[in-house]
Amino acid sequence: MTSLRPMIGVTLDSEASGSGYSAYPWYALRENYMDSIADAGGLPVALAHHAARADDLIERLDGLVVTGGAFDVDPALYGGGAAHETISLKAARTAAELALLRAALARDLPTLGICGGQQLLAVAFGGSLIQHIPDELPDALPHEQPNPRHQPGHVVSVLPGTTLHRIVGAETMQVNSSHHQAVRDPGRARINARAPDGVIEGIEDPSLRFCLGLQWHPEFLIDPGDARVFEALVEAATRR
Repeated sequence: MTSLRPMIGVTLDSEASGSGYSAYPWYALRENYMDSIADAGGLPVALAHHAARADDLIERLDGLVVTGGAFDVDPALYGGGAAHETISLKAARTAAELALLRAALARDLPTLGICGGQQLLAVAFGGSLIQHIPDELPDALPHEQPNPRHQPGHVVSVLPGTTLHRIVGAETMQVNSSHHQAVRDPGRARINARAPDGVIEGIEDPSLRFCLGLQWHPEFLIDPGDARVFEALVEAATRR
């Protein structure tokens, strides 16, 4: 009898009507999110934006991936004050993803937050964000890298003794970079990676079965450690 692959829920992006793909509102996601999970042995399934159904969804899943996107977390969710002029919101998506994260954390469901998903994970842990890196860190790296996203943008230091370090087996990683916000305070989470300019690039909660946040997009598989992250997620979901 063939063993069942662990079912990993993956959050979708959304766009309003008339934005290119359809005259009606639509969901979308890059293929490499799903492919990275499938290649690691998981069964990826897409999650619609229904915050009220978050508990029901999480009960049926073995793992959760909260994806990134070209939008921001509302500063009202972390006491960040007035929104910076660059802020772009997707309220329904954020509400659904935050509900999924809270339900997953409460059940110790293996969870991976990617880019904006990491930022929302920090907020779920009681942390806060830098709304616009160039305003607060004028000497920061170009975290909105000019080269294509399938190429590295900068290196990150992986902190010794962290879950991420154990998974990737390296002190540094080459990563891409596509964000203008960053984690300021990880709340009850622990920092596991930083950029050379000090920007927080990864967080985790080692008290949970598997809970990582990565500021970069590991689904592009730029560094050997990226595939190891997805393998570790699927392994944790399988053990569950």
